[in-house]
Amino acid sequence: MKYKRILLKLSGEALMGEQQYGIDSNRLIQYAEEIKEVAALGVEVAVVIGGGNIFRGVQAEQVGLDRVQGDYMGMLATVINSMALQSALEKLGVYTRLLSGINIQQVCEPYIRRRAVRHLEKGRVVIFGAGTGNPYFTTDSAASLRAIEIEADVVLKGTRVDGIYSADPEKDPNAVFYSQISFKDVFEQGLNVMDMTAFTLCKENDLPIIVFDMNTQGNLKRLVQGERVGTLVSMDDLGETLKETVDQMQSGPKGDKK
Repeated sequence: MKYKRILLKLSGEALMGEQQYGIDSNRLIQYAEEIKEVAALGVEVAVVIGGGNIFRGVQAEQVGLDRVQGDYMGMLATVINSMALQSALEKLGVYTRLLSGINIQQVCEPYIRRRAVRHLEKGRVVIFGAGTGNPYFTTDSAASLRAIEIEADVVLKGTRVDGIYSADPEKDPNAVFYSQISFKDVFEQGLNVMDMTAFTLCKENDLPIIVFDMNTQGNLKRLVQGERVGTLVSMDDLGETLKETVDQMQSGPKGDKK
């Protein structure tokens, strides 16, 4: 395997599937099966899930709630999603542990770094709930922080798009796909990969990020086996790659270049 220990970041919205809110059971099972397949290969898997399908902390101020209170409500939403994923994995025979950034002793272990690492070493899938346990931090930041703490080899950000583009591919037909890009170029081009806190944590600790389409079956397995899937963000200066990208952008829409 190319990676021995990974941190998989999933969005809460992805769990909605085709629904308007909540958890789509088919999507949940799909994710659980993908994770099981990777864990069976001997890869140590940690997971962070957002809570946007239930409640987002930033929504609090919009409805007149205190932002800090709203963020804690969002943390509880991530715990609900984490419990759902844990249940789905255990139904497939995968050993798991759910560790929470806030104390909920009836359903989660408290987050302790050494305990989390030990669970991973024993082959258990570790799910981190409740974000960092602090308001004003997103689950992207929690994913980056936990990945650094457990010394993960990479952060895999599973999304509904197949990687990073120069613009939103759903809005701009001329958007150019990046197979690789450096942290520096992401900053300079203002690309939206993760929130700035999360992205800076990865950059300062030389932790690569791969953005990929989690909804395509088999992508996660192909990634950990070393295949080129999605977009790799790393410290490497990819000047030639970016030069080719600029040339492609100047040639017009995708497919026009001979």
